[in-house]
Amino acid sequence: MTTRTSEGLKPERHPATVVKMAMTKARSLAWDYRPGPPAGTGGFRILFYHRVSDDRDLLAVTPRDFRQQMEMLADDGFAVLDLMDAWGRLAGGDLPERAIVLNFDDGYLDFAQEAWPVLRELAFPATVFIAPGLVDGTARMSWYERQPPLLSWREIRELQDDGVRFEPHTMTHPNLSALDDAGCLHEIAESRAVLEDKLGGERVAFCYPGGNAGERERRHVADAGMWLALGCEPGMVDATTDARWLPRIAIGRYDGLRDVRAKAEGGHDRPLPGRGIYRTLRYGRLEAA
Repeated sequence: MTTRTSEGLKPERHPATVVKMAMTKARSLAWDYRPGPPAGTGGFRILFYHRVSDDRDLLAVTPRDFRQQMEMLADDGFAVLDLMDAWGRLAGGDLPERAIVLNFDDGYLDFAQEAWPVLRELAFPATVFIAPGLVDGTARMSWYERQPPLLSWREIRELQDDGVRFEPHTMTHPNLSALDDAGCLHEIAESRAVLEDKLGGERVAFCYPGGNAGERERRHVADAGMWLALGCEPGMVDATTDARWLPRIAIGRYDGLRDVRAKAEGGHDRPLPGRGIYRTLRYGRLEAA
């Protein structure tokens, strides 16, 4: 695979990144040495990724680290479920302990090259959220100077045939909260319609770019006929969770196995202190990534 430099999000040790990394590792260490075993969850957690690549990109987990993380989930007895299966089993009261769902945002080509072979080997299902405009090339990722390659429709259909779930992530990956009402509804509803036209079947879940959503965005997801919608705030999905505001926990470039285990078990169900300030300092207008 050709290595590409993604200039928009290089993993240089920005002061905000260093502080976040230190806080994450301190919380994971405290979780690892807490007294007693973890309590039963009563729900499931969603871990989400963007890229699996050796590129120098803050959104990229290396293939070596990704394999180790997935093997850790398998070895430690986590039950990795499909998103809709987990939601249905939660409602039905038969959700297994240590239930985990895996998401991948944006549909990068390295999902097919690096992530899916590992997931398929371990029989782990995954949901990939894609924006049709990015796939078509009619929109681009503003947070990259040189955009990494994305999956084509042909590759998406092949992966779907192999068991990957694809769901909408807007048409062009905008900050929905910055759009007027008509533009917001179009981005949500049209993305579902295009995916159903291109891939067949019903699309039932939606992912807000950057987790930017309020009551209006949630209402439009319902108006578009989708059952679930996912943000980017950490936490566990349980019987009290708003179906159109599901929490997810990000896995980043600097997360070690201890961090991923702690995130899967509940050690990072609360945002780190100053998370909003970090996102502004580190990414600025790249918030929607």
